[in-house]
Amino acid sequence: MNVLPDELRTWVDAAVATVDGDALLDLTARMVDISSPTGEEREIAVFLADFMHESGLEAHYQPLDTNQGNAIARARGEGSGPDLMIYAPLDTAFAGDPDEDEPWIDLDQRRDQIPEAIVEDGVVTGLGAHNPKGHGACAIMAAVALKRADVPLKGDVIVGLGAGGMPTNYRGNDGGRARHDIGHGSGCAFMLEQGVRGDFAIISKPGPVSFEEVGLCWFRVRVKGLLGYAGTRHIMKHRNPIIDAAKVIEGLEAWFPEYTARNSSGTVGPQGSIGCIRGGWPNKPTFIPEACDIYLDLRVSPRTDPVDVKRQFAEAMAGILERNQDIDLDWEMMLAIPGSHTDENNWIVQSTIRAWQDMTGTTYNAGTGGSGATEANILRAWGVPTARIGLPQPPHPLAHTGMFSMGEVHVDSLTKLTKALITAAVDTCCRSTGDVGLDG
Repeated sequence: MNVLPDELRTWVDAAVATVDGDALLDLTARMVDISSPTGEEREIAVFLADFMHESGLEAHYQPLDTNQGNAIARARGEGSGPDLMIYAPLDTAFAGDPDEDEPWIDLDQRRDQIPEAIVEDGVVTGLGAHNPKGHGACAIMAAVALKRADVPLKGDVIVGLGAGGMPTNYRGNDGGRARHDIGHGSGCAFMLEQGVRGDFAIISKPGPVSFEEVGLCWFRVRVKGLLGYAGTRHIMKHRNPIIDAAKVIEGLEAWFPEYTARNSSGTVGPQGSIGCIRGGWPNKPTFIPEACDIYLDLRVSPRTDPVDVKRQFAEAMAGILERNQDIDLDWEMMLAIPGSHTDENNWIVQSTIRAWQDMTGTTYNAGTGGSGATEANILRAWGVPTARIGLPQPPHPLAHTGMFSMGEVHVDSLTKLTKALITAAVDTCCRSTGDVGLDG
C-alpha cells in the first residue's frame, strides 16, 4: 500500500534499507539489561545518549537529578520544514527486584519481569522488552536510519527518551533522597520546559494509531474502625475496618462498569481499578487496626474534567454509604491528570495513520474503549499536536501473549514499527511548513 508521493517513497525506501533486525534486537536487549525502574533512569539514559552520538546523531544526556535523566538526540534538517519529536519513555513500572516486587509478582515464574534479556528465535524477553524499551529502540533506530540514508530533511527529527513515564509516585526505597514527583511524565515535562520540543510529536507506545488518551485520577478511601485484639474480641467492643472495606470494595467493583458506560466516548472507555489495600500490621495480626485504606485508579476521558470525575466518585461513595449506613469512612483524590485529544484531521495524526497503513497493509480504523494513559497527555498539554503508534502484533503468539507482560517483543514487530516511524518522519520532515499547515 503506497501512501506517499514517489519522491518521498524513494527516501523512505533508502532509510528502511539501512534497518537491521539483528541490530534492533541487540539494542533492545542491551536496554533490557540496564535496570531502569522509575526514578533510576540515569544509567540507561547515559548509555543511549552515547549510543545515539556514536550512531551519528547530535545527542546528549539531560539530568533531572542525580538518579534520573533524559536522553535526547537530533537529526538536523535544513530549517524550512516542521520539527518532529519521536518520544518514548525509558522507565519500567516494576524493578525486577525481589525486595521490591515480591510477593506481588512471582519473579521465579516471570522471566519477562527480570531485567536480564533472553534473546531466542527472534524474540527478546525481559523486563520492559516490549514496553517501553522495544518502542524506544524503534524510535532511536528510525532516526539513525534517516541519518545513515542522508535523507534530505527540511525539519529536524528529535528523539526524546524520557524518564518518569510510568504511573507511579515516589517509590520510597532510597532513604528519602529522591524527588517525590518521579513519574507521570516528569521527564517529558522537564524536556519540554527546557525547550526540547517539535511542531508535532509521535509517541512510540503500545497500540494502533491513537489521537486521544485517557487521563487518570487516584483516590484513597479510608474505612474506619475501632482498635481491637484477638484475645478479647468476644468480650470487648471493637470494629474491624478490614471487614467493612470488603463491602466498600464490592460496591466500587459494581460501580466501575457504570462509570465506564457514563464516560465512554470517541475512542476511549475509561476504566476503574483497585490496586492496593493497606490495613493492620503484618508483624502483629493479633490486633485489629482502626483504619483500612483502599487505593484506586479511575481513568479520565479527554472530555471529562478531573473535578467532574471527583463529583462522580462522590456520588458513588454516597450510594455505597446509603446501602451500608453503619460504615464510617472518608476519602480524598490523591492525583489528577486530565485526558487529552489531538484533532483527528491534524497533520501528524493523518501522517501517522498513513504510516500505520503502510506498515500493516490494511485500512486504518480508529478503535474504541481505550483506557491506557501515556505522556501524550503531557505533550498535548504543552501545546504539541501528538499521535501515538505502537508495535504491531507479532507473527505468532509469544509465551505471554494474552497476559499483562510488557516483557517480550518479536523482531518482526520491532522492524515494522521502525519502518512506520521512518515513513511518518519522511512524510512530515521532508516537507515545508506550509505543506503541513503551519504557515498562515
